Amino acid sequence: MPSLRFIALDSETVKSLRNGGKDAHGQEPERQVSDGGGNPCRHCLEDMPEGAPFLVLAHRPFPDLQPYAEVGPLFVHAEDCTRYPETAGPPAYLKTREAILIRGYGTDNRILYGTGQIVPPEDIEAISAKLFEDPKIAYIHVRSASNNCYQCRIERG
Repeated sequence: MPSLRFIALDSETVKSLRNGGKDAHGQEPERQVSDGGGNPCRHCLEDMPEGAPFLVLAHRPFPDLQPYAEVGPLFVHAEDCTRYPETAGPPAYLKTREAILIRGYGTDNRILYGTGQIVPPEDIEAISAKLFEDPKIAYIHVRSASNNCYQCRIERG
């Protein structure tokens, strides 16, 4: 199986947001406290424990505005955390989910129809590797199967 990289939000973006930077809607992130109910930080890619302060913000995981450039809510720790290592394989928190949504995108950052699928977490690597056999797929989004929230990005290793 080819190597895959699981890409979390970059540290500079997260640092800016923690210091009052604006989100995709031009607003400062909201501050909340985790109830421990499975809110994953998109920087360290770990669920936040109960009582942990976190930021809720609008995020657009695409470089340019275009019809497929979805914006949605996501969470990051309000305090420093270490960015998830790209070559560490699938984040452990994904294994606690019943299912996840994966979807392929082209170099134009548009959905490649027919690539989206709800998969069991234990199959994410195998199914992603199979999707990457198509040279038109530049990257894959991992999203919440229940709410479509962006989790992370998968790229070829």
